[in-house]
Amino acid sequence: MKKELMDILACPVCKGKLELKVEVENKTEVVTGSLYCQKCEVRYPIVDTIPHLLPPEKPR
Repeated sequence: MKKELMDILACPVCKGKLELKVEVENKTEVVTGSLYCQKCEVRYPIVDTIPHLLPPEKPR
């Protein structure tokens, strides 16, 4: 994931600001890490440079 995307990415649930935590990065992008929404207290993983921004499943 390119760090420049942080300017346009938002939490898919509340549209709030996301915080980036980098675990592994190369010269151009974040390879692994996570995006965290403080409002919803949900963490979205970044795997192989792809942010997985699927909302959490609601209990049935």
